[in-house]
Amino acid sequence: MRIERKETRQIRLGPVKVGGGAPISVQSMTNTDTRDVGATVAQIRRLARAGCEIVRVAVVDAEAAEALARIKAQIEIPLVADIHFDHRLAIASIQAGADGLRINPGNIGGKDRVNQIASCAADHGVPIRIGVNAGSLEKDLVTKYNGATAEAMVESALRHISQLQDDGFGQIKVSIKASDVGRTLSAYRSLSEKTDLPLHVGVTEAGSLFSGIVKSSLGIGMLLSEGIGDTIRVSLTRDPVEEVRVGYEILRALDIRRHGPEIISCPTCGRCEIDLFSIVEQVERALMTFPVPLKIAIMGCVVNGPGEAREADIGIAGGRGVGILFKKGKRLRKVPENRLVEALLKELGVPPGEK
Repeated sequence: MRIERKETRQIRLGPVKVGGGAPISVQSMTNTDTRDVGATVAQIRRLARAGCEIVRVAVVDAEAAEALARIKAQIEIPLVADIHFDHRLAIASIQAGADGLRINPGNIGGKDRVNQIASCAADHGVPIRIGVNAGSLEKDLVTKYNGATAEAMVESALRHISQLQDDGFGQIKVSIKASDVGRTLSAYRSLSEKTDLPLHVGVTEAGSLFSGIVKSSLGIGMLLSEGIGDTIRVSLTRDPVEEVRVGYEILRALDIRRHGPEIISCPTCGRCEIDLFSIVEQVERALMTFPVPLKIAIMGCVVNGPGEAREADIGIAGGRGVGILFKKGKRLRKVPENRLVEALLKELGVPPGEK
């Protein structure tokens, strides 16, 4: 499918270009205590190995803001400070070297506080994401629209865009999220018609693995298919590395970007005579941070297995306690079931169990 992306303005977070035709970037957010520099750096490095291109951290107090300088010195991807309630934390984060800010206009305070943030950000060349969230809209808009509707969210976003632009600040990115797909779609579609600023898309508080993947795939996928969106984040109540994996799977499914292996496996049936579930899980874990965009087929029986395996870059076709290893359409050898994962990973140059 061919997707015509909406042309938006371009901003930069460190070396990463956002909008203006730049590749759609995949973001995530740490779930460590930002004040624990060692744990936060370790998680960011894991995220970066998985393909995360921009990472956001929660700045809950002055100690967390001060920690940003030490974190930034040990990572290679842009660091965004997530700020709520206290505008002084935004200013301190900029001074500590944050590459970007995310502020929530519903709880950051009045016009004067936003102006102080914008002034400091402009002085340091730091972009700001206006992060509108249905759960924390301004009270006057909730009253006006009788709830946190898509229309209320859009008005909130436009209000704060205007405020920053009136102050001469233009390095803006916007997100406008709800926890359900319908409001999220309506809000982004409406906002996209009203501004050419780059948009960060996602469904907030999407939930645990299954509900989160479904909501995010529908919400993010539908918007991207309409050309809306310049960066994405999948929100899951899981290890954030899995958010990155799902983000790239959404981009791959729409033929927008390819990163890491695509694993094709059958749903299994009564013909399957190997423990396919376990094999697929082991391969997925081992290739969690494998960057090469290969097509890997792991099939459980002889019906579709050989054909799929031959069409993949590398693959397994299962039999009774054994499997046939294929590579580039050629049969390599027969391997006992308990050695299949090891043999496949060896062909890829990945040690078994690598994270």
